[in-house]
Amino acid sequence: MLKGCFFATGLFVTLWGVSLLFIDQLVLNATEEGEPENAISAMVSTVTPENQKYVDPPDWAAFSLMSVGAVTMLYAVALPKKGG
Repeated sequence: MLKGCFFATGLFVTLWGVSLLFIDQLVLNATEEGEPENAISAMVSTVTPENQKYVDPPDWAAFSLMSVGAVTMLYAVALPKKGG
């Protein structure tokens, strides 16, 4: 069970690193106070630029996440098997 948790965590972190290779900036759309927060209203409603937040990850973040995730997956593979 522990091996699977470490491997899944490493895979998740590695995939985040790979996704950061292909994007330059993340745009987060914030909802207003009185607006309902369901999926259909989020697709239909328009978001004004003052409600948007930008996340600009540095260039080195993708490579660090990929390396940390790969080392975690290698650690999960190297863990000894439990039981007999």
